Amino acid sequence: MLKVWTDVEAFHKRPLEDKYIYLFLDGVHLGIKGAVKRKKRPVLLAYGITEDGQRELVGFRVARSESEAQWVAFLNDLYKRGLEGERLKLIVIDGGKGLIAALDVVYPYTKRGRCWAHKLRNVANYLPKKYQGECINEARSIYEAPHRREAVARFWEWANEWREIVPKAVRCLENDLDELLTFLDFPEAHRKTIRTTNVIERSFGEVRRRARTMSCFNNVRSCERIVYAVVAHLNQKWERPRARLKGFYKSSLKAA
Repeated sequence: MLKVWTDVEAFHKRPLEDKYIYLFLDGVHLGIKGAVKRKKRPVLLAYGITEDGQRELVGFRVARSESEAQWVAFLNDLYKRGLEGERLKLIVIDGGKGLIAALDVVYPYTKRGRCWAHKLRNVANYLPKKYQGECINEARSIYEAPHRREAVARFWEWANEWREIVPKAVRCLENDLDELLTFLDFPEAHRKTIRTTNVIERSFGEVRRRARTMSCFNNVRSCERIVYAVVAHLNQKWERPRARLKGFYKSSLKAA
């Protein structure tokens, strides 16, 4: 156990290369045993992709919340260890207020993309059940557009159809449309990857699987050990050239 914890601490302190063009940020909530009852704690996560398609889970922290202060602490730590964002083209986020405020502090000048998966779940929350399938399916056509102008046209077509029926659902999407469409400014081969933060959710399927078998982690340190084990395994697997994402190559961002 001591050796594993030493590895966890070394991972948190290691210098970082400023090599990522895309950075995905999200919080994954896991159950941790408290003195009286089980509590959900967010694990703040950063996932990066380089220009040639190499993936890496850059960092994680078990936090008390997804507040601005907690995100600022996490992002500042990444920045001080080397991730200054000189090559960053886009940061993809879920839209949490704490994270948005933290980015204004640490990476204020980097383009932001809003996660379509999170946004459509938010839109669905404003929809009566009888409209959910049809309305959400039609909204998906917006991000399937070949370019921004067509996406905007599809949005207005969708909004004009649904605004009188579910005005709050339409406003929910409309308010963040610019950031939702940022991914269309990038190469077509990259768009499916960068339009959501699903890369983080998929990466942490193994953590969730282990958490389900034990109902919750005994403490923060046990949670960190399991998360680190999964992170280390995935990063080692992704180091192989054949694990690099298709459609990424060093000249692919010239037009972005």
